[in-house]
Amino acid sequence: MAAATVIAEQRRVLSRLVVAAAVSGIWAAPARADVAPASAADAPVVALWPAGAPGSEAKKDLPETPVGGNIAGVHNPSLTVFLPEAAHATGAGVVVLPGGGHRVLVVEKEGYTVARWLTAHGMAAFVLKYRLAREAGSTYRVDVESLQDVQRALRLVRSRAAKWRIDPARVGVMGFSAGGELAALAAMRFDAGKPGSADPIERQSARPAFQALIYPAASANIVPAKDAPPAFIVAGVDDRPDIADGVARAYLAFRAAGIPVELHVYAGVGHGFALRPGPANGWSARFADWVAELAGRLSQGLPPP
Repeated sequence: MAAATVIAEQRRVLSRLVVAAAVSGIWAAPARADVAPASAADAPVVALWPAGAPGSEAKKDLPETPVGGNIAGVHNPSLTVFLPEAAHATGAGVVVLPGGGHRVLVVEKEGYTVARWLTAHGMAAFVLKYRLAREAGSTYRVDVESLQDVQRALRLVRSRAAKWRIDPARVGVMGFSAGGELAALAAMRFDAGKPGSADPIERQSARPAFQALIYPAASANIVPAKDAPPAFIVAGVDDRPDIADGVARAYLAFRAAGIPVELHVYAGVGHGFALRPGPANGWSARFADWVAELAGRLSQGLPPP
C-alpha cells in the first residue's frame, strides 16, 4: 500500500475517533466529598533501591533540582505514595509517570494532581520520579535507566501489595507525554520476575496490568506484542503530528496484534492538558470506568474488553 494511502486511512480513523470523542458526552465525575486525598507534602516517599539505583549509587544523596515548579536532577528514583481511604479502595494501583521531555518532571500537574484524583476514585497511585535522559549533562538513557526505574517501580508496588491494600494483578502504568513513552516501553519490555534473585522485589513481575498512554511521545515506536497489556490512549487532535497522528497508528497496531485498546482523541485540544478543565476532561472518568470494566471481566475469568 502506498504511503499516501496509509496516511489517508490513518487520518480517516483519526477523524472518526475525533467525532466520537467530541459527541460522547462523557465528562469527568466529581471526586467524592468524603475522601480526603493526601497532599504531596504528607505522602510517604519510598526509594526504589535503598542503596541507590544501579549505576547511580554514588549520586543517591544529591538533591533534586527545582525548575519552575517542576523538578530535575533525579539520581535516586522514588515513588510518592497516595492511598485511598480503605472503605473506598478498589484494589487497583497505578504507577504515574509525569512528562517533561526527559529534561524535567512535571510532578504537580502530571503527577500529584493526577494521584489525588485517582485516590479520590478508589485507586492507589504511585508517582514515579525517574532518572532523566535528556537534561543537560545526563548520562542516562530512556530505554535503559529510565525504563529500569519504571520496571522497578512496578515490582516494588507489587511487593508491598498487602501493605498498600492493592491487588498485585491490577497494577498498571499511566504516563503523560515523555512518561507515556516510558509507559509504552514498560508494556513492551517486561518479564515475569527473576525467581533466583536475592532481592525479593526483583522476583516480582514487571508486566503492567494495563497501560494508560496520555498524549504519549514517540507514539510511532509503539509495537505491541501479542501478550501486551490492554491500552487506554488519549490525545488532542491539535497536538504535534507525531502524537496526534501517532496515536492513530498505535491504535491500529494494537488492533492488528489483537490487544484490547481504547482511543480518545479530542477536537480543539493540544498537548499537556492532563486534568485541566476543557473539552478533554472526560478522559479521566472514562479511564476509571475502563479500569473497573477490566477488573470485572478478569474476576469472571473473561478476557479484557
